[in-house]
Amino acid sequence: MNKFQNLVIEQLNPVHDRANFRCNVKSLDNYIHKQAGQDIKRSISRVFVALLPDNPEEIVGYYSLSTLSIELTQLPAKLVRKLPKHPIPAALLGRLAVSKNTQRHGIGKMLLADAVHRTMSVSDQIAIYAMVVDAVNRDAKDFYEQFGFARLSNSSSRLFLPLKSF
Repeated sequence: MNKFQNLVIEQLNPVHDRANFRCNVKSLDNYIHKQAGQDIKRSISRVFVALLPDNPEEIVGYYSLSTLSIELTQLPAKLVRKLPKHPIPAALLGRLAVSKNTQRHGIGKMLLADAVHRTMSVSDQIAIYAMVVDAVNRDAKDFYEQFGFARLSNSSSRLFLPLKSF
């Protein structure tokens, strides 16, 4: 049995050991070490962490969620024709990272599924057309594309997934 099947995903709080999280992507490590707490306090984003039930302090992965608007010029023309002529509401999965010691065990997929589920659960109450992600590198881009995310614009590292596709 995979010991990561029973992960607990909850909002980041002071009990969690942010200082020892390492995923080998400097910007993602720096975010959880230095910025995540400030973003939460300022209501800029919410950060969710994955934990093993027997070690609730060690972060094995995390993601951040916030909101944004997608400009119509960033969307494919075939979608724009079907949408109102103003920016479209979306959820931003700004960061998603898995600790270097626990990579390749499906934790990233679990975190992404949790983020989509969490977003869809509020989309009944607050209009959210799509989920947008920031792909920090080629591996991240490939990861998101396997789940149906497509590039927002030709020059962007941002990808999107219309939530109605679920």
